[in-house]
Amino acid sequence: MAMKIGIAADHAGFEQKRDLIVKLTEMGYDVHDYGALDYDPADDYPDIIVPLAKAIADKKIARGIAVCGSGVGVSIAANKIKGVRAALITDTYSARQGVEHDDMNLMCLGGRVIGPMLIWELVTAFLHAQYDGGERFERRLQKVIALEKQLHT
Repeated sequence: MAMKIGIAADHAGFEQKRDLIVKLTEMGYDVHDYGALDYDPADDYPDIIVPLAKAIADKKIARGIAVCGSGVGVSIAANKIKGVRAALITDTYSARQGVEHDDMNLMCLGGRVIGPMLIWELVTAFLHAQYDGGERFERRLQKVIALEKQLHT
């Protein structure tokens, strides 16, 4: 069964999102587009990221990819949703290690600061990585989850 991937972008990542949907679909992923569905230079990244983040939190998709101008805005907004572990990624080591060690489930990218070849390398590293689940990683993850529960009560 194909991994379910969610993807979202504001106007600053709209072109990259469109290209990623084509490539991911060609690679056999089950891709769900959470918006923006139309290019709108006045859209706001918090409005775009929330549907994707909620789908991750509700386990409707396995992993998410979000693109805005720098990747910072979508990362900040996504991490406000309980159950989302999002990070701004600019290198392949972090794309892989974020999943393996921290169970990252949403990768955020800067469409205006990195090019299409690097974006594809980051996406590939992110999607091929698996959470290690070892004792030290799980101990740390459970501390993050406990903190999240404490802050959301």
